[in-house]
Amino acid sequence: MGGADRLRDYHGKRHFDRTAEPRGGGRETEDARPRFVVQIHDARRMHFDFRLQVGDVLKSWSVPKGPSADPRDKRLAVPTEDHPLEYEEFEGVVPRGEYGGGTVIVWDHGTYEPLSHDRGGRPVDFARSLERGHATFRLHGAKLRGAYALTRFRGGEDGEEAWLLVRAAKGGSGGRGAPDPRRARSARTGRTLAQVAREDG
Repeated sequence: MGGADRLRDYHGKRHFDRTAEPRGGGRETEDARPRFVVQIHDARRMHFDFRLQVGDVLKSWSVPKGPSADPRDKRLAVPTEDHPLEYEEFEGVVPRGEYGGGTVIVWDHGTYEPLSHDRGGRPVDFARSLERGHATFRLHGAKLRGAYALTRFRGGEDGEEAWLLVRAAKGGSGGRGAPDPRRARSARTGRTLAQVAREDG
């Protein structure tokens, strides 16, 4: 399925004459490594959006408590619609009344390397590993670094699909949890949610 088809849900939920969110379709993949972005979204409920580039879209999950560098933290991650690659750089205010209305900042972004493999140790296509419900990867961000895993624990046939986002254990030592979203600063502009709301709203 091409990027245009994969973005059908994304396009169907937005009015691009009202929101500054990118329509998508105009960005070429330049980096050999796929990209990731973590955005803080002060919408009806404050949450983090975790997005991984898979092909020509960003596969996306809503993570209420945000990703954690502490392997003891198991973070609920609920899939949302695929987003265009251009969304990695989106920071601003989605107008009230629009889908996802609220303030967005780019808390972290960078590249990642797929780590999924089969029982014989052979690499597995990353999109296929997500379809099967378990994918491992190493993040190379400004704030998040190291190996993480996404694991589906509830299917979507009879209800909402749900995953867990977990940091891989690192020598038994814990890391820091997610930041206070209201005090966190953008990896792109250094601004807080309040500053973006004031300046871009």
